[in-house]
Amino acid sequence: MALTQSTMLPLGSKAPDFDLSDVTTGRRVRLSNFSNKKLLLVMFICRHCPYVQHVIEEIVKLGKDYENSDVGIVAISSNDTKSYPEDSQQNLKVMALELRFNFPFLFDETQNVAKAFTAACTPDFFLFDENRDLIYRGQLDDSRPSNGKPVTGQDLRSAIDATLSGLPIFPHQKPSAGCNIKWRPGKEPNYFK
Repeated sequence: MALTQSTMLPLGSKAPDFDLSDVTTGRRVRLSNFSNKKLLLVMFICRHCPYVQHVIEEIVKLGKDYENSDVGIVAISSNDTKSYPEDSQQNLKVMALELRFNFPFLFDETQNVAKAFTAACTPDFFLFDENRDLIYRGQLDDSRPSNGKPVTGQDLRSAIDATLSGLPIFPHQKPSAGCNIKWRPGKEPNYFK
């Protein structure tokens, strides 16, 4: 398992627009679909990554815990499916149904959305405020597949809960870490060069 850290997009960056299909419904989902939410959490995940598998139950729990709140949640998979067929739309649909995702799970076939967010790894988390300015980007928590620390979602949950309560977010944000996004050959973004 090669470890890749998130790019730590500058705080205050605007949420990039997106228009992608939900793997479970085929419905188009856009940034504007979340205009009625105070916060928007965008997560880059996939099916095959052991780092995602390690935290997936907490991701599902996040969806349930904030379901009736002012937090919009969306997950996106941007992996090259020719090299990683486990991350195909059909397999992502199976994953979403098996785990009972209650948030849209979108497929970024062109990988343009991942590039717009400067997403680097799975999982990678981006939290935007009501103006869609980036207020948190970083790890879910300190747990990794082999470090023995419990999966709690503490870092991300603290950022969400502080913002919902009108409190400042802890300024020291640690990068997320996981498998690199599987870019199509020759399509690796220039923020890695």
